[in-house]
Amino acid sequence: MRQAHYILGIIVLAVLLIGGIYWATKDAPPQEPAMLTLTSSAFAHEASIPTAYTCDALNISPPLSISGVPEGTQSMVLVMEDPDVPKNLRPDGLFVHWVLHAMPPDTKEIPENSWAGDTGLNGAGRDSYTGPCPPPQYEPREHRYFFRLYALDNTPIFDTTPTRDEVLAAIDGHVIESAELMGRYQRASE
Repeated sequence: MRQAHYILGIIVLAVLLIGGIYWATKDAPPQEPAMLTLTSSAFAHEASIPTAYTCDALNISPPLSISGVPEGTQSMVLVMEDPDVPKNLRPDGLFVHWVLHAMPPDTKEIPENSWAGDTGLNGAGRDSYTGPCPPPQYEPREHRYFFRLYALDNTPIFDTTPTRDEVLAAIDGHVIESAELMGRYQRASE
């Protein structure tokens, strides 16, 4: 008899637990899908980029973390650029520091001094990372560096190593979502 009460008690508790879970979640708002996010353990958004990742030191790429890659992403693209270049040095005021394309959609980390996918050409015509290096004799002395990540519904193919402009033209109309991380850097006066 005692065993029957024990079993009945367990059944009642299980029913109450299941019912409680149902009632607690039935009116809960649907989960928002995760947003594509790009972060770095080396610097926060809008903060200074450590010297190690610049031309004043090791000139290696910073570690980057990617999360919230949307469903249906076939590949990703990463572009790092400086829009604060003096116009007398570059008429468009832009220097491209890094281009990555054909990044697998399951990429979660790009470790320091590494890359994911294939490299494109930077502003110096090399298929590599080149760190912040604002000329200290020109204004503005502090430059902004934008790391822009694009989740794509395709994987563009290039016959040769592409430039930033060629990559951006190829992804036009294929961006599912994008994310941005911005860092700053100012060199010491020479």
